[in-house]
Amino acid sequence: MCCRSFRQTHRSPSSSQCQHHRGGSGKMFFVAGNKAGQGSGSDKKSIYQKFRGYELMDKRRTETALKAGEDRAIFLGLSMMLCSVMMYFLLGITMVRSYAESVWTEETVCTVLNSTIMADINCSYNCGVDCWRSSKFPCLQVYVSVNASDRVALLSHNEDVLEKNSECFYVPKCQKEQTVMHTLIVDIGERLRAQQQVPCFHDPLERQEAVLLTQLYGRAAVFQSLFWPSCMLAGGLLIILMVKLTQYLSILCEQIGKISK
Repeated sequence: MCCRSFRQTHRSPSSSQCQHHRGGSGKMFFVAGNKAGQGSGSDKKSIYQKFRGYELMDKRRTETALKAGEDRAIFLGLSMMLCSVMMYFLLGITMVRSYAESVWTEETVCTVLNSTIMADINCSYNCGVDCWRSSKFPCLQVYVSVNASDRVALLSHNEDVLEKNSECFYVPKCQKEQTVMHTLIVDIGERLRAQQQVPCFHDPLERQEAVLLTQLYGRAAVFQSLFWPSCMLAGGLLIILMVKLTQYLSILCEQIGKISK
């Protein structure tokens, strides 16, 4: 019995130590596992933050690039509108004003009565720096009968020719070769005689006795000159409206995204 008691007393410390070691190892394993789980969570959080930072940086770069493009588009639209306004101003004080002040407003048909070459008219042409020489061209006079008013008038090619010489139908560009100008005027006279009836513009109030074959600043010329500035103005306005519409839609999509989240 003494031996048994001695054995039991001798074994008890070892068993208690084993139990103590087992309990201690379990605690150590639990603590180590907890620390490992905490480390993996922090690593995942740091990786997510990095990706989130990259996404924010990319988003900021994209927004900056879009804002710069929108500013350039608005600047382009405003520049186009400004250029069109300047062109309107220039055309308004030149072509549109001449068209508004013109008295040859009514178009009719004129019958050619007489087409003859009169005396030669002196002219001068440029032969170099501070060099001018004289030449001559034949003066073609054309008389027509205005069918709308049954009156006889002198026909001129356009307003510019009428201002240069009211007696001649056409004033060619002065040049050294007189034969060339003479041939040109003779050809014009023959064509008018062969055609007999030509469209013409006259003053219905008879403030001007002359009649014009063509209008230098007519409706077609004014329309063609105002067409391109109008297109430029419409294009600039359309660019600005598209940019503003894009900005409005982007803000609306962002608000909808925030509401859905």
